[in-house]
Amino acid sequence: MAWFEKKYEFNQAQLKLAHITDTHLFADRNGEYFGVNTAKHYSSVLTELAMQDIDAVIFGGDLTQDHSFESYELFAQLLVESSLDCPVFWVPGNHDDIELLSKISVGQIQSAKRLTFELGQVLLINSKGPTPAGWVEKTHLQEIEQFADVVSIAFCHHNPLPINGYLDKHMLENGPQLLNSLVNTEHVLHLFHGHVHHEYDFTFRTLKVNATPATSIQFTRDTEQWQQENLGAAYRLVSWTRQGIRTEVKWLEK
Repeated sequence: MAWFEKKYEFNQAQLKLAHITDTHLFADRNGEYFGVNTAKHYSSVLTELAMQDIDAVIFGGDLTQDHSFESYELFAQLLVESSLDCPVFWVPGNHDDIELLSKISVGQIQSAKRLTFELGQVLLINSKGPTPAGWVEKTHLQEIEQFADVVSIAFCHHNPLPINGYLDKHMLENGPQLLNSLVNTEHVLHLFHGHVHHEYDFTFRTLKVNATPATSIQFTRDTEQWQQENLGAAYRLVSWTRQGIRTEVKWLEK
């Protein structure tokens, strides 16, 4: 089955999405990533989103830190424990196992990679490569060009452009090729990604590119050293209406 073949249809004229990414969960809900209880941060974001009128959550990858199936089960269990009831979609990160992601059995976690509504569609791109760096396969690029035939926004995990930081060595290795493919369709307006554990904004030709901070811990900006800082959990809201696309990052207090 083609990556975008399975779609989820919203019968409505506007869409409000939450983008959460880089949870880095462990099998143990008390597990800590650089001193941060990642399950607690993730749960706090779910609690806040449950109080808002969200149509869907896009999870941006790196669900797990210990690469255990139990960490995937914890992701689903914490979702069940929250009162958030909208569908959840995902793209894989470099830490993730696509087969394990596909086995999460909670009903609201959906496997569709193309979300449609009256104004356009959302494409969930697979940037997982054979190494921690990202790579979009040639056949997937062709598929993107095929399916991006209407007004679209897109999500992937890896940063397609350098951020002047440590994670540039693990960025999307053919990022410019992906970006040019998106722009050349003349239909893709916006790309959102995770991976870099902080907020960044770029413009590539006519395409807006936004990085969403992590729900876990942030990596200090503009340094080639790998430095971590607990700024609190974060997520991004994306609102798409007839008036256009609006987006903002939300930070939760530590």
